[in-house]
Amino acid sequence: MINGSISCYGLSWNDRQYVLLIPSVLQEGSLDKACAQLFNLTESVVLTVSLNYGEVQTKMFEENVTGENFFKCISFEVPQARSDPLAFITFSAKGATLNLEERRSVAIRSRENVVFVQTDKPIYKPGQKVMFRVVSLDDHLKSVDEMYPVITLQDPEGNRIQQWVNEESVGGILQLSFQLISEPILGWYRITVEMLNEKKTYHSFSVEEYVLPKFQMTVDAPENILVVDSEFKVNVCALYTYGEPVDGKVQLSVCRESTAYHSCGRPISSLCKNFTIQLGKDGCVSKFINTEAFELNREGYWSFLEVHALVTEDGTGVQLTGSKYIYIDSSVVKISFENMDMSYKQGLPYFGQIKLLNPDNSPIPNEVVQLHLKDKVVGNYTTDANGIAQFFLDTSTFTYPNITLKAAYKANENCKAHGWVLPQYPQPEYFAYRFYSKTNSFLKIVQEMEELRCNQQKRVLVHYILNMEDFEDKTYTANFNYLVISKGVIVLHGQQKIEINENGRKGIFSISIDVSPELAPSVDMLVYSLHPGGEMVTDSTQFQIEKCFKHQVNLNFSKEKSLPGSNVNLQVSAASNSLCALWAVDQSVLLLRSYGQLSAQSVYSQLYSRELHGYYFRGLNLEDGLKVPCLKDEHILYNGIYYTPAWADFGKDAYDLVKAMGLKIFTNSHLRKPVLCKDSNHLDYTDYISLEAYTGSDLKSEFHGETLRKSFPETWVWNLITTDSSGAANLRLTVPDTITQWKASGFCMNDKAGFGLSPTVSMTAFQPFFVDLTLPYSVVRGEAFTLKANVFNYLKSCIQVNTVLKASSVYQARLLSTEHENICICGNEKKSFTWLVTPQTLGTVNLTVTAETLQNSGCGNGSSTAPDIGWRDTLIKPLLVEPEGIEKEMTQGSLICTNGSTVSQPVVLTLPDNLVKDSPRAYWSVLGDILGSAMQNLQNLLHLPFGCGEQNMALFTPNIYILDYLSQTQQLTEEIKSKIIGYLTTGYQRQLSYKHFDGSYSTFGHKDEHGHTWLTAFVYKSFAQAKRYIYIDDKVQSQTLIWLLNIQKPDGCFLNFGKVFNNALKGKEDNEISLTAYVIGALLEADHPVSFMAIQKGLQCLETVSRERAMTTYEQALLAYTYSLVGYEDKREFFFNELNKKAKRVGGSVYWELEERFSMEGSSSLYYPQASSADIEMTCYGLLALLFKPQLTSEELSYASQIVHWVAKQQNSRGGFFSTKDTIVALQALTLFQRLTFSKNRQNSVQIFSDQGFNTAFQVNDKNRLLLQQIPLPTTKGKYMVEVNGNGCVYVQSTLRYNILLPKKSSGFSLSVNTANAFCRGLFDAKFDLVVSASYYGKRNSSNMAIIDVKMLSGFVPDRSSVKKLQEDGKVQRVEIKTTHVFFYLENVTQKEIQFSFSIKQDALVSNIKPASVQLYDYYETDEFALAEYSTPCGQMSLETSSF
Repeated sequence: MINGSISCYGLSWNDRQYVLLIPSVLQEGSLDKACAQLFNLTESVVLTVSLNYGEVQTKMFEENVTGENFFKCISFEVPQARSDPLAFITFSAKGATLNLEERRSVAIRSRENVVFVQTDKPIYKPGQKVMFRVVSLDDHLKSVDEMYPVITLQDPEGNRIQQWVNEESVGGILQLSFQLISEPILGWYRITVEMLNEKKTYHSFSVEEYVLPKFQMTVDAPENILVVDSEFKVNVCALYTYGEPVDGKVQLSVCRESTAYHSCGRPISSLCKNFTIQLGKDGCVSKFINTEAFELNREGYWSFLEVHALVTEDGTGVQLTGSKYIYIDSSVVKISFENMDMSYKQGLPYFGQIKLLNPDNSPIPNEVVQLHLKDKVVGNYTTDANGIAQFFLDTSTFTYPNITLKAAYKANENCKAHGWVLPQYPQPEYFAYRFYSKTNSFLKIVQEMEELRCNQQKRVLVHYILNMEDFEDKTYTANFNYLVISKGVIVLHGQQKIEINENGRKGIFSISIDVSPELAPSVDMLVYSLHPGGEMVTDSTQFQIEKCFKHQVNLNFSKEKSLPGSNVNLQVSAASNSLCALWAVDQSVLLLRSYGQLSAQSVYSQLYSRELHGYYFRGLNLEDGLKVPCLKDEHILYNGIYYTPAWADFGKDAYDLVKAMGLKIFTNSHLRKPVLCKDSNHLDYTDYISLEAYTGSDLKSEFHGETLRKSFPETWVWNLITTDSSGAANLRLTVPDTITQWKASGFCMNDKAGFGLSPTVSMTAFQPFFVDLTLPYSVVRGEAFTLKANVFNYLKSCIQVNTVLKASSVYQARLLSTEHENICICGNEKKSFTWLVTPQTLGTVNLTVTAETLQNSGCGNGSSTAPDIGWRDTLIKPLLVEPEGIEKEMTQGSLICTNGSTVSQPVVLTLPDNLVKDSPRAYWSVLGDILGSAMQNLQNLLHLPFGCGEQNMALFTPNIYILDYLSQTQQLTEEIKSKIIGYLTTGYQRQLSYKHFDGSYSTFGHKDEHGHTWLTAFVYKSFAQAKRYIYIDDKVQSQTLIWLLNIQKPDGCFLNFGKVFNNALKGKEDNEISLTAYVIGALLEADHPVSFMAIQKGLQCLETVSRERAMTTYEQALLAYTYSLVGYEDKREFFFNELNKKAKRVGGSVYWELEERFSMEGSSSLYYPQASSADIEMTCYGLLALLFKPQLTSEELSYASQIVHWVAKQQNSRGGFFSTKDTIVALQALTLFQRLTFSKNRQNSVQIFSDQGFNTAFQVNDKNRLLLQQIPLPTTKGKYMVEVNGNGCVYVQSTLRYNILLPKKSSGFSLSVNTANAFCRGLFDAKFDLVVSASYYGKRNSSNMAIIDVKMLSGFVPDRSSVKKLQEDGKVQRVEIKTTHVFFYLENVTQKEIQFSFSIKQDALVSNIKPASVQLYDYYETDEFALAEYSTPCGQMSLETSSF
């Protein structure tokens, strides 16, 4: 309120005026400023300004003011924020006759630190480690330690895959990392950092399958061409990442696509031109392209040309593409208004610019442009060297409420013609409002178009016009006050005094500002003066400040270029005792994506939120200024007719400027324009602005030389280092072996100097002489292949080079090149050497090639100069040599227990007739724990591929059982725990890729129509059990539980979505009872109580169905286990007794098998001629039902051990079993049995011997009971004996691996493989399609999930795009490419033939190529299978006679 004899807006000459300016939002605990002015005082007054916040009162001003004019800015400390941000400022000025008071609202915001996230790279490959830092700074960019309650990582589908809780930064920096799995969900991942004040910071990175480009290419073409241009130039360059030119060719395509159609509905053909050009010596090529073929002046085509360039590197065939769009413009020039004011102020010059450019954005200098106002020419202006014409308008006579300006260069002479695009000269327009002033007095701050540079002084010019026409005394001293606001705080202020008289009411003055880093990223400037007529005359502007830092940080490599493998120093220069975070990455990564990299702009962008805009703060409206009475738009009677006044906008006023800066103003001066009384049909400009501001607030929520190269990282440096007292630090590094350019940067933080970011520096890892090898991944024994070595010389002189492939007994090699091993290579050239290599042994063979310069030999007429030093480069690459045929494995396992006695057992190894020569190998393994093999192979339990949701869980869940077992038996070490938890974390991440949006899971994720009941229940209980070891998102689990509960029927049974994985378990009846029993068990194992409604209803379903029909053996085993979990002992006893009647007892072992076998007569398993997967699963459910009995008798434990003896015989060499479900249930049962029977102080000796003189002994005790002891056996055929004595149990196993030639028979499946569409051109360019046809003819209606395993021919690889398309089209459910195999997953195979094809292409030259096998088998019943083979359709040329 205002008390006194003066009125708000009715001041007269020499009336007393006051102004108080203060930011509308204040930050807790900071020093802020308020500025007060008293004008035309005639008496002493007491000035008091206080901040009232709840019960806290802070005095800002409290002083006696004498003198006529007073202006002062004072600092005050803002109190701590509370939940309610609303506070009040009270202004009071009291004297003998003067009593001024006003109260306004402000907001107190809590301190918000600047928190940002930096990742080591913007893009990652599957399987790589994501390293990131969380950095916290205050508003002054000084480090602050922060505790983060929660940091989460979300995958592209919004699942939380990792969470860190209550992590604290040290020195303002927190470093964390996360290991990506080998097959993650591809796309954008998001790191979310939550602070204590519940604010959040986000950072994103992408995960993609990519190959780092060896070289970069640029396509340079004009951005625009005119419809009248006859030609344009395209320039294509290709350079290796280390800066040298690429030797290759360019396929250039330029097209203009059609937008029109023929009358028959077909689109009109595109207009294209294609060129193939060889790159020049500098790696570049230029081409002038005639535009006639593109009909630029015709409509019916897109108004741009697409330039597409494909660069192919000679010798390797590596390709890179680039493109550019060229827009077809009908505008002969580009003309626009630049740096214009939104308002004009009468009497002050109106400044602006007209920019004139050519279509390619080059300036047009020394040309005249016309400026039109109200369609009249008001000036001709000439453009400067930059194509810019500066202009100003004398606005003294302007009285328009708004003005429209138009710029013109030349008149248009062409008429519009339908179907044609004609050249024309544009004439842009600009609209500006009149600025309101009651006294017609104005200030105008001259804008600065460029960013203000740090550590310089800026001279700001201010124009003024003070109108004194209505006053008798036209002389007075004008006080021009200015305020500079940065990040919401008044940081600079001052005053200029200028004498105003009748002849000097108009002029210019300047204000000097020291531009410091503290002002960044931008400042708002307000200049005002109090007019004697009672008006506040003001103007404001914003200056962008260079994004600089007070803390100067610099990095330097000790060498700009260095050899791979050499030592370099990364030198840091910063403030003393600074903590510095350094980063260096391969430039190739940044060529792929540079998004999200740390920069001065990204740091300062977080400070823009500190800037003040308007009077809204998080939905709170702080606007409480006095409203001006509105002017009524009353009807006017004139000559008997009523007239209604037209609605008018008075433009912006001083209040709008102050409000836009977020300053609260206390004043009795006039600063607001008249306001028309509004009805519901009229909203003025400021209403719309306010409405938008409010809506926006509500919606706001929260990159001698001898070398052996083998290290090729993408991130080289990710280190923290501290500078010494002189501000220096030195990091010793070894240059990686990648020949590329490394980009390095870093930031440092210091308590006094704050935050500083270094410029990015480069270091080129370059070897002027090196060798590169090209060879296939693998070959089959008996095949020969070409090993190609390219030797690059980037020395300045020609050199003689000797290139040698190291001799070895494991392969034969012969040089095929036409030249001798010693040849001359001149600068910037390469030469190729080729050997014919024939491997002699199986396994991995290392190929070592060495190239070295010769010191004392001339090159071609003595043209060379011997190099200063001898260069030598050695490269080692592995080659896998595989046997012919198909690999098989046979195991014989036995759990042998002794109690002071000796037990002997025979071990007989037999081999099939169709054996591949030299392929058999046999091993003998001894373990003190039946779970030992599984612990060694937790990520590789089966020989089958893992590519779906169920199979991933077979990798995930056993980890929980093993952790529980080791923990409860006190065998768990930190090393084992860390490794297994790592497996659980990656398994959790991988499983989320199979989750549907409704919370369910299925075999192939989103490729399936809906989730699968069994798998969803299995994942739910497994995640619940894993939660005691790793982070599991509660929201994910809740969503899954809701889905499960929604599919429970009224009778308590659960609906079956998805196929039964092993349909051998289904039997003739429906599987409703077994599914419901399983879901109930899963809920119980997830720690839901028996009283849980879904469990009670499910038990009712089991009771009803079990009375209605006879139970199968599998159902009885599952029900016995389920009732064990429920605790219904009588039910468990009943079903177990029924199960016991059907038990098979052979040689001291007990097991169960299905009532009906589905395998074909006479068939033999593709992998194991042992029990079926269903038999193992069923037997282990029986074992679990027995072991879950509350108190086991010694007889029951003995019975359980007989079951375990049978299960042990089925275990494969990796600790798993037949398939996924049986492995999961078996390991659960075995871990429970081992825990119940565990005892210490056991010791056994194991001896294996043969009648051929072989004899080896093993010792097993408590210290090595988990150790896998394994030896190769000397012969792979014959009889061995094993003897075990001592006290305890040992698990022994023989493993026989061999290859067999392709069998002619099949069982259950029909499979045919044919080649088609062969493209055979030369030795190195072969491609063809492989057509695969399959059907099922077994005893069931269809197979289970089936796998088609296609082995690649040596020297060939699958065309990934054709394989990916098969999956996208749904012809196969999933595809996995693993080295030399492609696995196709089929949901099932029926009697109806399925057929698909994909492309195979050559990537290395191999001769005498052996046929490759294709296998089809049932994933659960692998005794149903089919085999086929294929060969290359392209004729093989003998490498002995080929020329290279």
